[in-house]
Amino acid sequence: MSFLKIEKLKKSFGKVDVLKGIDLEIEEGGFLVLVGPSGCGKSTLLNTIAGLEAITSGSISINGKVVNDLHPSQRDIAMVFQSYALYPNMTVAQNIGFGMEIRGVAKAERDAAIAKVAETLQIGALLDRKPSQLSGGQRQRVAMGRALVRDPLVFLFDEPLSNLDAKLRVDMRTEIKRLHQRMGTTIVYVTHDQIEAMTLATRIAVLKDGVLQQFGTPAEIYNKPANLFVADFMGSPSMNLIPATVEVDGGKVGISMQRDEGQPLLLPLGNSAGGLASRHGQKVVFGIRPEALTDLDSADRNATQVSELDCEIEVIEPAGSDTFAVTRLGGREIVARLRADAPIAAGQTARLAFNLDKALLFDPETQERIL
Repeated sequence: MSFLKIEKLKKSFGKVDVLKGIDLEIEEGGFLVLVGPSGCGKSTLLNTIAGLEAITSGSISINGKVVNDLHPSQRDIAMVFQSYALYPNMTVAQNIGFGMEIRGVAKAERDAAIAKVAETLQIGALLDRKPSQLSGGQRQRVAMGRALVRDPLVFLFDEPLSNLDAKLRVDMRTEIKRLHQRMGTTIVYVTHDQIEAMTLATRIAVLKDGVLQQFGTPAEIYNKPANLFVADFMGSPSMNLIPATVEVDGGKVGISMQRDEGQPLLLPLGNSAGGLASRHGQKVVFGIRPEALTDLDSADRNATQVSELDCEIEVIEPAGSDTFAVTRLGGREIVARLRADAPIAAGQTARLAFNLDKALLFDPETQERIL
């Protein structure tokens, strides 16, 4: 049964439609990440769940109860903001326990709850400090502690790590993941960082211009993107998307891509592409992830269909555990992910392996995935 359910939700500010009929649901204990570029409506959606924004139409249910008309204080949710929103004149302990104090919780019970949360977040030594004496990561832990101490039905996180430096962001991401595994509370988390989305979520909702583009598990979003937007947005580096043409010869289906020099490249697509036979001569967009385009020694030995191609390497980008190579195909720059010590240099011609088991095709008109 769905624990948090959003049905046909619309939100308008005047004549501007910000959310355009959102349908989502998440099970109890799930981790739903709302992801998309700035202005896509993800924070507005989070605010409607919290009750900070009234919805225009549709419904929001938490644990089987419609909460559309309930005040935020009656929804049994807790929110962690991007700005931390700590009281500067209060100690860490006072910040964490302030909500309980306002609700009239006895001091002994407050102190016990604060101590338990402080132990969970490893901030016990900071309880007597003021926010100005804390690092960014410590402040974020305090903001999380203030939410955790309430033991709500749903936690809402609004880009909580965006103010942290890169290493601390990774560390805090791990802490949030560990916290969710330990507590099992339902979480809705907003981010524009698709790496955060992939690593944290049990379900991801990808939004663009107020429209839900795709809703699924991280593996579904990454491996079977519903359209060109999701394919391009999710993944770092993003998916290679190359103009191509469907070619059918003797019942065998392949795709043809132009090269800067020489004859077009023809790649066979195998049995899975049988349904494309009627598209002979039609334009498509060929999609392949950088990790499915690699040096021969790194090619997936379990792949059923691998094609090899000599490519002119324009740029090499060492990245520690991997090396990224930039080449061109179909008039586009494409990125291959090579092993760190691959003997390939810029300006050379290198033989690369295409794992066609991982190939996707999109319709350039509708932008929807067709294979």
